[in-house]
Amino acid sequence: MHNAEEQVYSLSMQITATILHSTADKIESSHFWRMNYKTVHLQQRANTLIQTPGTDQRSVLVIYTGGTFGMVYDPQADQLIPFDFERVFERLPELHRLNLNITLITLAVILDSSNMKPAVWIELAHLIEANYEQYDSFVILHGTDTMAYTASALSFMLEGLNKPVLLTGAQLPIGVPRTDARENFITALEIAAEVDTAAVDAANVEMTGLSTVRQPLVSEVCIYFNSLLLRGNRSTKQESVQFNAFSSENYPHLATAGVSIDYNRPYIRPYQPDQTLRIRTELNPNVTILKLFPGITQPVVESILESPALRGVVLETFGAGNAPTDGWFLEALKRAIDRGILIINVSQCEGGRVTQGRYQTSKYLEQIGVVSGADITTEAAITKLMVLLGQELDRDPAAMSRLQKRLAQPMMGEMSE
Repeated sequence: MHNAEEQVYSLSMQITATILHSTADKIESSHFWRMNYKTVHLQQRANTLIQTPGTDQRSVLVIYTGGTFGMVYDPQADQLIPFDFERVFERLPELHRLNLNITLITLAVILDSSNMKPAVWIELAHLIEANYEQYDSFVILHGTDTMAYTASALSFMLEGLNKPVLLTGAQLPIGVPRTDARENFITALEIAAEVDTAAVDAANVEMTGLSTVRQPLVSEVCIYFNSLLLRGNRSTKQESVQFNAFSSENYPHLATAGVSIDYNRPYIRPYQPDQTLRIRTELNPNVTILKLFPGITQPVVESILESPALRGVVLETFGAGNAPTDGWFLEALKRAIDRGILIINVSQCEGGRVTQGRYQTSKYLEQIGVVSGADITTEAAITKLMVLLGQELDRDPAAMSRLQKRLAQPMMGEMSE
C-alpha cells in the first residue's frame, strides 16, 4: 500500500472457485482475512426444458451483492429482510423454463448499494477473472443507487472482456407482488445467454460444416433495467420512484425487450475473439466531484482543491462546459493542475456534451489544462479517474501529460471521439 496521502486500493487475492465453493484472500495494510462465498447451483428440471436440437446449455454465474432486489417481507419482524437465494425457485419458478446452467454466488457481506466501495469492485473483478473460463456470461444483482458507478468501474477494470457482464436489480423487492425484480432478472439472464446466430466464421463452416459460431451477442458491461439494455458506462440513475430507473442520454439503447428482444446491433461493442481478459485492480480513490453553482465561494473551492491527498477532480460545469471566469477561481484550478491534480470537465446537463473552448467561459479552462469530458457521464468520469490514477502514480509533467491524453480519449466506449 502507498502512504496515507497516496492511498490506492489494491486487492491481492487468490480465488479457488468451484461450482460448490469459493474463497478469496485479501491482503491490505498487513491485515489478512478470508471470505467464504455462499454458492447455490440451480438445477433445472429436465422435463420443463424445451431445448432446440443442436444447441448446448449456456452457463451463467450470478453474483448477488445486495440491494432492494433480494429483500422479502418478514411478518414476524414487520420489516424487509434479505432473501435466502437457496429458495429462489419458490420466488421465481420461471427459472425452470430457462435452458441455462445457473450458479449463484452471494457475497459474504450483503451491501446496500449506498455502501458500495472500490474494494468491492476489485472483488467483483477478481470473481469474474477466476470464473471466466467456466462460465459463458455473468449477471450481477446490485442496488440501483450506485449501479451506474459499478458498471462504469467494471467496464474500465475488465480489459479484454469478450463475454457479457450484465448488472440488474429492482425498484421493488422480490417479495412484493408488483416487483420488477422478476422481469429484470429473467430478461438479464436471457440476454446474457444470447448467442449471435448471425455471426458466421467462413473457415469453420468450410472445415466443420457448422453454419454459425456460438459467440455472445453482447460482450461488454451493461445495465439491464425496465426493458432497456444500456451500455454500463453510458448509464445514469434518473428515477427513484418509477420503474424506469436508468437512462443513457448520450448513447443509444443496446436492446429493447418487449414481446421479443430487439437488439440495436450497430451500437453493441463488436465481439473480439482474440482478446484475453486482464483486470485492472489498482484504483486510486483520492478523487472528488466539484459541482459548480451560482455563488460558489472561494473558501469552498480552495478547501476542496487544496486537500493534500487529492489527485483527480470531476468538475461539473454549466451547459456545454462553461464555468465562472473569476480570477480566484481560475487561479485555484491552475494551482491544482500544477500540483499534479487531474481535472476533467463534465456537463451538469443530462444530455449533450462539453464543447470546451466554444465560449469564452470555457476557453480559459482549456488554456490552463482542464481536460474536456465530451459527453461522458459523471459516474464514468469519476471511475475512469480512479483507474487511470491507479496506474500512474507520478505527478511530474510527463506523467500529467500522459494522464490528460488518456483521460480525453475513449477507453471502453464511455465517450464519443
